[in-house]
Amino acid sequence: MDKKKVFSWMLYDFGNSAFATTIMAAVLPIFYYDVAAKGLDSNLAASYWGYSQSIAVLIVAVLAPILGAISDFSSAKKKFLRFFAYMGIVASILLAFVGEGDYLFASILLILGTIGFSGGNVFYDAFLPEITDEETIDKVSSAGFAWGYVGGGVLLAINLLMILKYDWFGIPNATAASQLAFASVGVWWFVFSLPLFKQIKEEKKVALKRDRTYIAIGFGRVANTFREIKQYKQLLIFLLAFWMYNDGISTIIKMATIYGRDINIDANSLIIALLITQFVGIPFTFFFGWLAKKITAKKALMLALYVYLGIVVLGYFMATALHFYLLAILVGMVQGGAQSLSRSIYGRMVPANKHAEFFGFYGISSKFAAIFGPFLFALVGQLTGSSRLGIISLVVFFIGGIVLLKRVNIEQGMEEANGPELIK
Repeated sequence: MDKKKVFSWMLYDFGNSAFATTIMAAVLPIFYYDVAAKGLDSNLAASYWGYSQSIAVLIVAVLAPILGAISDFSSAKKKFLRFFAYMGIVASILLAFVGEGDYLFASILLILGTIGFSGGNVFYDAFLPEITDEETIDKVSSAGFAWGYVGGGVLLAINLLMILKYDWFGIPNATAASQLAFASVGVWWFVFSLPLFKQIKEEKKVALKRDRTYIAIGFGRVANTFREIKQYKQLLIFLLAFWMYNDGISTIIKMATIYGRDINIDANSLIIALLITQFVGIPFTFFFGWLAKKITAKKALMLALYVYLGIVVLGYFMATALHFYLLAILVGMVQGGAQSLSRSIYGRMVPANKHAEFFGFYGISSKFAAIFGPFLFALVGQLTGSSRLGIISLVVFFIGGIVLLKRVNIEQGMEEANGPELIK
């Protein structure tokens, strides 16, 4: 294992995670509501943000299988990673030029940035097996994830200080500080992507013959995997449950900040809350790993989902910054645990010889499922004029997920996948 290559690979996650924290979750939702959507009815601002998120996820979901096919059949991963990274970097920097009433421009840049962020990650992930071996791949993958948490959190903390104390930096106001924060994401992402582009070389491989387009190959694979996955009843039930509750989780991540702004919680408190979630999430992800060993992974995941159900209900009644801080702590406590336990439970029921295929389907299908939560939030908010009703509508995803998860028999699923002799 080449430590330089591994470290440069991790630094890319350190850099691009700033897009997820500063732009997708924390600063841009507030800026969109207060500045870009100025002049719109307040409920429309939240709804348009939700629609923008749904459009971005839909495009990413459609592109994912095509990009996966390109990654497998070509020796151009580095070129495609660079292309999508630069798309996200440029979109982040251009957000600095969004002004009052420019909600359409902001939405377009959010969509382009999300495509760059997610599209780039397809090729970034594909480099992992090339820079590690069987003994180190789990360790390196986890370390990359941890570096992402740190990098996203560090720049968010810097940007938070810049927005709260803009006069310390010679910035005229919080709006200009937010615009500078967007540009800082692009610069941060670019700087920490350079080691990867310098150190990692494309692995030369024999070009695979293909008699169809990348589009046909990509979606053909998805259809084939879906046909195969239906043979494993417990795995399919779990996947349906995952689609339901994960849509609720991803919607909370994407919509929490703009919802808080819509119910008149001040912008600085919202950003602080997102920072709290970021750093609370690190120890509690490890805690849920420990808890799963004590009470089983399914029971630990059920606990996390019941907490999420409570978060949605409490979110409906939320009225002060203190309430938002408490909910941010609760989200931080269960977010990483729910996601990591979902992946490990799914992995237990996947046939041993189909890991790559089934996990590819897991990622792609979850992107398609994640379209509906932001769309429902936006639609309910627009039709009723209340984003509180939009947030409470998310209970259907958690209730549906919990009901389906209760029906999953993990031991039976393992037996279906690998035979009874392998589950002991």
